[in-house]
Amino acid sequence: MKLKKLSLRTRIFIAMILLVLLASILISVVVVYQYKEQSEDYHTDRLERKEENIRTHITNVLNGRQNTWEIKTENIPYIFKEEVYSIAHVHKLQINLYDLDGSLLISSKANLKPNEEDKCINAEILNAISHGVEHRYVDKNVENGETFLSSYTYIKDKKSNSLAILNLPYLESDDFLNMELNEFLERLRYAFFLILLMAIGIAFLLSKFITKSLKTISDKINATRLEKRNQKIEVSDTSEEISTLVTSYNSMIDDLEESAIQLAKSEREQAWREMAKQVAHEIKNPLTPMRLTVQNFQRKFNPEDPEIQTKVDEYSKTLIQQIDTMSSIASAFSNFAKMPAQQNETLNVVNIVKLALDIFNENYIDFSAEEDEIIAKVDRTQLIRVVTNLVKNAIQAIPDEVSGRIEVNVSKTENQVLITVADNGSGISEENIDKVFEPKFTTKTSGMGLGLAMVKNIVENHNGTINFTTQKNIGTTFTVIFPKE
Repeated sequence: MKLKKLSLRTRIFIAMILLVLLASILISVVVVYQYKEQSEDYHTDRLERKEENIRTHITNVLNGRQNTWEIKTENIPYIFKEEVYSIAHVHKLQINLYDLDGSLLISSKANLKPNEEDKCINAEILNAISHGVEHRYVDKNVENGETFLSSYTYIKDKKSNSLAILNLPYLESDDFLNMELNEFLERLRYAFFLILLMAIGIAFLLSKFITKSLKTISDKINATRLEKRNQKIEVSDTSEEISTLVTSYNSMIDDLEESAIQLAKSEREQAWREMAKQVAHEIKNPLTPMRLTVQNFQRKFNPEDPEIQTKVDEYSKTLIQQIDTMSSIASAFSNFAKMPAQQNETLNVVNIVKLALDIFNENYIDFSAEEDEIIAKVDRTQLIRVVTNLVKNAIQAIPDEVSGRIEVNVSKTENQVLITVADNGSGISEENIDKVFEPKFTTKTSGMGLGLAMVKNIVENHNGTINFTTQKNIGTTFTVIFPKE
């Protein structure tokens, strides 16, 4: 799973746990490294102390009253014949004494033959001792996982003349330090386990605290709509960053509300201006032939004309037709601008649709219903308007040269009622599909294009939907869906 797909809460939780684990590992590594460093320093210092003590002890033996031998290299084995064991026992360390050429003089390895490498000192070691600043050399070897140190230094007489070379083999035994390290790591493990449990609890609470505020903000943002009044966010006991975000959102809501008011006002004014232009245009259309008719009547009026009565009837008929056109325009505008209050009743939709179809005389209108009785809560008058407008549009969409066919069907689902009106007309062109339900849009030479806009308004007031499918020169099917309750 990619990290970016995880929620913020999960990422915070994982980050804190990983931080504790990483800290635990780093501290453990540092502790082990520090113990190793301390162990090396301890053995180096211990070997130096042992060496210093043994040199002092040997010097005391050389210069003591009990020594009756002359102090020189050749007499070292005789001087320390017994004392070398005593010194080794006191200091708990093996002692080897070599002459200045590197040959073994005496060793505290009692009753044991010295190894070949112990009989003489390597030439490189001799050079290192003689040319070293402190005339001292420490050799380090690792065998079978164990580290051996071997120090080499001069034994001198009272006149600081070198008598012999003191060699102290030393085994670095880390058993005690390792035991301490293991005990410390064990305690550290328990401490880290406790810290891990605490980190899990803190991470859970912290992530919940942070994401709770963000979830509230997210829900509010998702619910924000331009067309409705949005509530501000009220979040208490939160961080400074979240408070800044909340303040910015609340400020945006104020600006959005002001913009929505201005936009709604502007849209209303623009809509009414467009509507006024359309009404004026539609009214001017019949006024022009009315004016021409009156002018023509005025110019040709002759009381003595034997056909005067017929001409008056023709002029009157023309004027009445244009007046009726103006009246229908005014009625359409009035119906769209002021819809009556919705009054839902529990009705049989099948009967209402039949009643709406009774006003049409076209014999090619075919009605069918899934059942004889489909009950729903609707406004009787508005449902009739929906059906009549859809059927009227279907009739007008059928060209004169085509044998018309309109099918009206009522069906239902578990919670919905469906009304379909299908025709075999010319269909709707692709560039007009998105404009069908817009006010004042029409493809006809007459009318204001308010019918389908009014139908959509009625359907949506019933919490329903209207949609259509169309094919050029094949036909169009409108489907109205609204809930039963």
